[in-house]
Amino acid sequence: MNSQQHTSLMTAQMQIGAVSYLNSRPLIEGLQGLLPSANLVLDYPSRLADSLANGQLDVALIPSIEYFRRPGYEVISDACVAARGEVLSVKLYCRVHPGNIRTLALDEGSRTSAALTKVILAERYGVFPRTEQLGMDSTTLDSTADAVLLIGDRAMHSPSESFFEVMDLGQFWNDWTGLPFVFAMWVARREVNTEGIEEALSHARDLGLAHVAEIAREEAPHVGITEALALKYLTKNLHYHLTSAERSGLKLFCELAAKHNLVKPDVDIVFRDLVPA
Repeated sequence: MNSQQHTSLMTAQMQIGAVSYLNSRPLIEGLQGLLPSANLVLDYPSRLADSLANGQLDVALIPSIEYFRRPGYEVISDACVAARGEVLSVKLYCRVHPGNIRTLALDEGSRTSAALTKVILAERYGVFPRTEQLGMDSTTLDSTADAVLLIGDRAMHSPSESFFEVMDLGQFWNDWTGLPFVFAMWVARREVNTEGIEEALSHARDLGLAHVAEIAREEAPHVGITEALALKYLTKNLHYHLTSAERSGLKLFCELAAKHNLVKPDVDIVFRDLVPA
């Protein structure tokens, strides 16, 4: 069997999961065409993490916190969803001063941003609020908590109430640490043969960025934002390359999450050879 036949056979069995938010569109542009035999599944980040863990998916774009919680994973691509400042789609809506937050509603679709919120509140404000879940289709009005975390497309809309403070977590992290924050990355279980997949994921990212104006034009009406805002979000707020700076941000986030018992200590972050140091 030659290499091309092997790759075709392998991808015929591949189940690949990606996030259904606007922020992941540049990462999956043309991916189905690059991997025609693979099955591409779109879902919420938290559900993708569960599907990868239980073996329903072979490769998935999962929340970075989920990598730290599951031994036996590897980062297989230099394509990711990261921010080097304001992210726009991850916000903490505070009804009181952050130092006075006692109750916290967490977007059900979020795990990385939920952990980041807990780290920020603990490290910067010394508070450890009681948490509750906020449903996927809920708004801030559906919770009476002192603070509400919203992620994804719905966080890009102005809420219908006023707040003491609205905290963009990408901006907060960057101002605090000077590092990028990686929200999601392509991950596989170590035993999965991903030959041909890694290159396709990077190529799909490059295709997406080359057609980002078209993606913004197509997706803006679905999200309910202007084309200009969609383009700004995809080109200015988000960063799609996993560089040494993103690695450093990942490492620091992992250390802080472990400090607050959100993940086990001494997590080994393993990168496949394709991912540059």
